Amino acid sequence: MNAGRTARERARAELTREITEIARRQLGTEGAGGLNLRAIARELGMVSSAIYRYFPSRDDLLTTLIIDAYNAVGEAVERADAACDADDHAGRWRAVCHAVRDWALAYPYEYALIYGSPVPGYQAPVDTVGPAVRDTVVYGRILASAYAAGVLASPDGFPPPSPSFAADAETVREMMPGLPDELVARAITAWTGLFGYLNFELFGQFANVVDDRAGLFDHQVRTLGRLVGLPAT
Repeated sequence: MNAGRTARERARAELTREITEIARRQLGTEGAGGLNLRAIARELGMVSSAIYRYFPSRDDLLTTLIIDAYNAVGEAVERADAACDADDHAGRWRAVCHAVRDWALAYPYEYALIYGSPVPGYQAPVDTVGPAVRDTVVYGRILASAYAAGVLASPDGFPPPSPSFAADAETVREMMPGLPDELVARAITAWTGLFGYLNFELFGQFANVVDDRAGLFDHQVRTLGRLVGLPAT
C-alpha cells in the first residue's frame, strides 16, 4: 500500500513537472498574461478539467513559476558567493552580480516574469516573499560582513538620504544588519542599478547603442560596488 502511494506521488510529481515545463515555454511565446491551462492540457493529451486538480487556476500556476524562478536565481547567487573567499567582499559582490546576469541571459522569460512588467490581475501571495529575497539576503550578508570588518567605506561627495528614509532603512536593515542608513540607501541604489542594467540589456534597450554589453556590465558592477563603499580590488 505504501508502494502504491509512492507510485501515485511520483506520477503526480512528474505530471506537475511537465505542466510547468510547458508553461515556461508558453512564457516565451505568449507572455505571462497568456498562460492557458486548457492549452497545456491539450498538449499533454488531458481533458481540460483534469489539469485543475494540479493547478486550480492560472494564478496558482503563475505562483509556482514565480517561486521556481526566484529560487533558481537565488541558488545561482548562493553558489557564486560560496565559491569566493569570505574575506574578498568586492570579489563576492562581483561574483553574485555576474551570477544574476548569467542566469538572466540563460532564462530570459523567467527573468521577465519576476523582474518585468506585473501580470495584470495577479496578486503574488506571501509564499513568494521568501524566495524573492534569497539573492538580496546574500547581497546584504556581503555588505554586513564588509562593514563589520571595517572595509566598507563611506565615499565622500554623496548626499545623505532624507530623514524620512529612516523607517524604510530599518526594514531593509533586517537583511543588512549593522549598516547605517546612508549605506543602506547606497546599497539599494547599487542593487537596483544592477537590475536596471539587466532590464536594458534583456529588453532590447541597448540595441544599436551598446555592443560590448559584457564589458560594460563588468564596469557597471565595479562602479556600483564602489558606490556602496566596497574596495576597488
